[in-house]
Amino acid sequence: MNRTPAYLQPGDTIGILCTARYVTAEQLQPAIKIFEDWGLKVKLGSTVNAEWHIFGGDDVLRACDLTDFFNDPEIKAIVCARGGYGTIRMIDKVDFSGFINNPKWLVGFSDVTALHTHINSMYEIPTLHASMPVIIDNKTPEAIDSLKKALFGDELNYSYKNTSTFGRSGEVEAEIVGGNLSLIHTVQNTVSELFMYDKILFIEEVGEWLYNIDRMMWNLKRSSKLQNLKGLIVGGFSELQDNEIPFGLSYEEIIWEKVKDFDFPVCFGFPAGHIADNRAIKMGVNAVLRVGESISFSQKI
Repeated sequence: MNRTPAYLQPGDTIGILCTARYVTAEQLQPAIKIFEDWGLKVKLGSTVNAEWHIFGGDDVLRACDLTDFFNDPEIKAIVCARGGYGTIRMIDKVDFSGFINNPKWLVGFSDVTALHTHINSMYEIPTLHASMPVIIDNKTPEAIDSLKKALFGDELNYSYKNTSTFGRSGEVEAEIVGGNLSLIHTVQNTVSELFMYDKILFIEEVGEWLYNIDRMMWNLKRSSKLQNLKGLIVGGFSELQDNEIPFGLSYEEIIWEKVKDFDFPVCFGFPAGHIADNRAIKMGVNAVLRVGESISFSQKI
């Protein structure tokens, strides 16, 4: 059975809500204008303008808002307003039955990785790793255009020159999964744990300490998550931190150390993550990855 959500058409309604940190309706205006320019209608969730500590309302409100959007037949796609922290706190309170019976695109990245991994592992329904409304006006035109293409069902094609010292050439077609490294690590040994066997893994990170990236990558290697991958795509690793006594390895060296003895294609510098050029990736969907002097990535409808 095809579990891919229906792609959007002009006139469709998308819903914007908070699963993590709070956001105001005013902060969403640039994104709302972009969506309306695409011919879409926008419905805001009850978590927009809600505030409980750092969150967009308490855990129950955020879970109920997502459940309501899953059950709302008018809403054809759900866009998480922002990341931060908080999705893991409410995920077990969400009723996914409406989503299972009527899949719709769920959009977000960063903290929303908890939903990507959960939905992929539990329900095998594709989701969309892409820019979120609160910062969409700071993204490149290519990033915004990729979100539109992904939502409306156009083929995704990205290519860039391979400038990294590290990586491994090759070509592979397989399902792609992943997201933020910290969240992938967080959901290990839970019902939301990501299954990586025979898949392309995508990882990105922001604001993390180099030693902690090393620790999380060792966790993935020692739990045999890496050895059976079909490919590894490393996106943006931005605003990284180091101790007064330097860790001594770059993030590329840290990651390469864990996968250099395997034989699958590996690329660095992919345009996705906490960077301006955050291209959309359909998680749970096959992708073709080619790594050589240049790197290309494509996903069909």
